[in-house]
Amino acid sequence: MGFNELSDEQWKFIKRFLPPQLITGRKRVDDRKVINGILFVLITGCRWRDMPPCYGCGGYSMEKIEKVVRRRNMESDHRISSGFCISGR
Repeated sequence: MGFNELSDEQWKFIKRFLPPQLITGRKRVDDRKVINGILFVLITGCRWRDMPPCYGCGGYSMEKIEKVVRRRNMESDHRISSGFCISGR
C-alpha cells in the first residue's frame, strides 16, 4: 500500500486536536513530522525502527502513539479512525 503524507487540509483538521506548545521547557518535535511518521508505519506495516529518518526517531513516534492509545478507550479510537479518511479517498 502506498503512503502519502498529510495534505495541508488534513493537517489543518488534525492540528486543532493537538495540545498547544508549552511556554517553558524544551520545544516539542514537529508534530506534523511525528504524525506523518506514525501514519507511515501504520499504513505501510514497516517496523518502528525501519521508519525513514525524515520522520524522526521511530522510538519517539512509537512512544507518542502509545500515549495516545493509553489515554483513549477503544470505542473513541474506533470512532476517530472510521470518521476521518487519512488517504483522502
